[in-house]
Amino acid sequence: MQNKFVPYIALAIGIGALSLSAMFVRWAEAPGPITGFYRLLISTIFLSPIFIRQQKQLEPIKNKYLIFPLFAGIFTAFDFAFWNSSLKFTTAANATLLGNTSPLWVALFALFFFREKLRGVFWLGLILALAGAALVMGSDFLKHPTLGLGDLMASTAAIFYASYQLTTQHGRKYIDPLRYTWLVGVSATLGMLIMNLVLGNSFSGYPPQTWIIFFLTAIVSQMIGYLAITYALGHLPASIVSPTLIGQPILTTILAIPMLGEIPNTTQWIGGAVALAGIYIVNQSHMQTKEEIPNA
Repeated sequence: MQNKFVPYIALAIGIGALSLSAMFVRWAEAPGPITGFYRLLISTIFLSPIFIRQQKQLEPIKNKYLIFPLFAGIFTAFDFAFWNSSLKFTTAANATLLGNTSPLWVALFALFFFREKLRGVFWLGLILALAGAALVMGSDFLKHPTLGLGDLMASTAAIFYASYQLTTQHGRKYIDPLRYTWLVGVSATLGMLIMNLVLGNSFSGYPPQTWIIFFLTAIVSQMIGYLAITYALGHLPASIVSPTLIGQPILTTILAIPMLGEIPNTTQWIGGAVALAGIYIVNQSHMQTKEEIPNA
């Protein structure tokens, strides 16, 4: 009975860790793709000793399954590049809101490409969750819905994030969460390296506080956040995990009260309640369908 709730606990931990991502990018005095690169590089280096030990203790990964973390890493690199860069051109509220529209893409991909059965109540929950997130983070966006460069970047990032989630859902059937996370990190780091070289971004010359941010985002957002989400995706379908991740902008708003001095208004509090209701409905829909999930 206890193991039944472990994936949801991991999902909650992942949401908590990822909710700090926007703040880390804002605080770092560096281009968005550089922050993303060091987030991936540092976390991958830290996880390397554990990966090597796991390789010796566990059954070797079949080569044909490496395609999943390879593509998941590529999707992650594009996700980081677009979303981190969007924070330099648009507000954190707009970037977070648009970056969390990935549930729409996940649901559509799962429906049309993977023939995943989604109940009507699921779509009700999804609509409520997105509407609530829009109220929480999108006050300014709803008043001035003009898509600028940063907004388009955040929207594009959502598509790549959805692609990562779906790829990981299938890849986790064959690879344990830690080794999968490490392989994704290697692939994504190489992808970010190439992107920064093409963009001509400098890899050095940043102030000490920015390097501290690089380490914090690597440990908190990547190692803790992505490892927890990767574990959850091995036990729950992406069509459930993705809408639940809408809790990220809600928690970001709450954390912004003591960390940034931003106090939510009444509309945002109502939006939080609506989003949480939608998330609950989505998860109840999953429990009712009793879909088979991979054991890991």
